[in-house]
Amino acid sequence: MHHILVVDDDEEITTLLTRYLTRFGFATYVASDGDSMRAQLAAHPIDLVVLDIMLPGVDGIRLAKELRERSQLPIIMLTARANPFDCVLGLTLGANDYMGKPFEPRELVARIQNVLRYTAAAAQAGEVPQDLSEVVQFDGWQLYSMERYLVAPDGAVVPLSGAEFRLLSTFLRSPRRVCSRDRLMEQAQGRTMAAFERSIDLLVSRLRQKLGDDPRSPTLIKTVRGVGYLFEARKVQGQAVWPR
Repeated sequence: MHHILVVDDDEEITTLLTRYLTRFGFATYVASDGDSMRAQLAAHPIDLVVLDIMLPGVDGIRLAKELRERSQLPIIMLTARANPFDCVLGLTLGANDYMGKPFEPRELVARIQNVLRYTAAAAQAGEVPQDLSEVVQFDGWQLYSMERYLVAPDGAVVPLSGAEFRLLSTFLRSPRRVCSRDRLMEQAQGRTMAAFERSIDLLVSRLRQKLGDDPRSPTLIKTVRGVGYLFEARKVQGQAVWPR
């Protein structure tokens, strides 16, 4: 049985989550602030922390930093949907995932299960997961590989479909090199070009929209007529990985 600590000062939310998580076989503990969180961590063998950002006294961002400095305990942040900056900051400090409020409890359970599976797989492989949110930076953008979304230079969070994520990852592995349409199709969708001749062009168009790249005068994804596409990022830091 996994032990989950929910840190939130909203009693209605903690009561709901305690009942819901118990139904899925989790032992659930509750804290309302930093002091009670530390007390619960000292008293129980916690496997994962669900941590709200808006807390009395020390906020969730600072508590996430404190937790990460002391351990590799998995953390899922809870935050208002109108606060993408807090999400990004929490992930940067070492949180493994985040959920916006209001949220669907079943989705939170799925995210908890995913993070626990990843942590267990990493432990069996002898790896120490420093941060499940592997971040690739390019031209002011940030790609969170495990969560499969982008953060724009202005801080806006941009979700990606699976095919869009794989296409962007392929571009990031070969910046400033021409990628053939055949290779992009195989990497993005696992298909050959014979049956899906135009679908890669549509996928590139969708990714351009997500990146705000003007198709009439693109700066990031340029068309190389008769060959494929060129990803013109000036500087790429990090390695894009396929989510487990």
